[in-house]
Amino acid sequence: MFFHPLDFLVLPFVLLALYAQFKVSRTFTKYAKVPARSGIIGAQVARGLLDANGLHHVPVELSGGGKLSDHYDPRSRVVRLSQDVYHGYSVASLGVASHEVGHAIQHAQSYAPLALRHAFVPVANAGSMLAMPLFLAGFFFHWSGLILAGILFFSAAVLFQVITLPVEFNASNRALQMLQHYNYVSKDELKLTKKVLGAAALTYVASALVAVVELLKYVLIFSGTSREE
Repeated sequence: MFFHPLDFLVLPFVLLALYAQFKVSRTFTKYAKVPARSGIIGAQVARGLLDANGLHHVPVELSGGGKLSDHYDPRSRVVRLSQDVYHGYSVASLGVASHEVGHAIQHAQSYAPLALRHAFVPVANAGSMLAMPLFLAGFFFHWSGLILAGILFFSAAVLFQVITLPVEFNASNRALQMLQHYNYVSKDELKLTKKVLGAAALTYVASALVAVVELLKYVLIFSGTSREE
């Protein structure tokens, strides 16, 4: 990104995003020290929830990444858990593991927002790669047409961020419901797990807000450049 006076419009939301990243890491670390009374590790919870929902064919594997690298891979149809979550038996580990299972269930049930997000991946990737070169060229050459093209490409990436929100919220809601339904956590433990998933959700909200305000910035730049031509 290049600096522009309108970046001061984006700064508060960037700070919010940084705070969200700090909060999710701190919250996970805090509740990773609180063992669930069930004594079951994250990998077992993930396996149990997948089987309970008829997803016997979806394996649970260790993620190759570090802390909080947990994810569901829709291409391979695999739930991958970080070391702390896979082997952990804390309320935080069980919450994260069940959240990723929530994505696997969404996929199996053809949950509409998830299907839309998957379809948008190539468009969003193209938008992320092409938007900045177009913005830079249009800004420095005062060519509003290039800035407009950049806005259109960037809009695809922003829309992807917005579509991600219901997908993540729904996965967390599924996780909490399943943990309670199958008695993996008690009612008081569920409140702690909800804090972990809530902190994670804040990161997605903050990222979406940054993207939306960034888009607004470029729209304002386009408006100013257009008046100069």
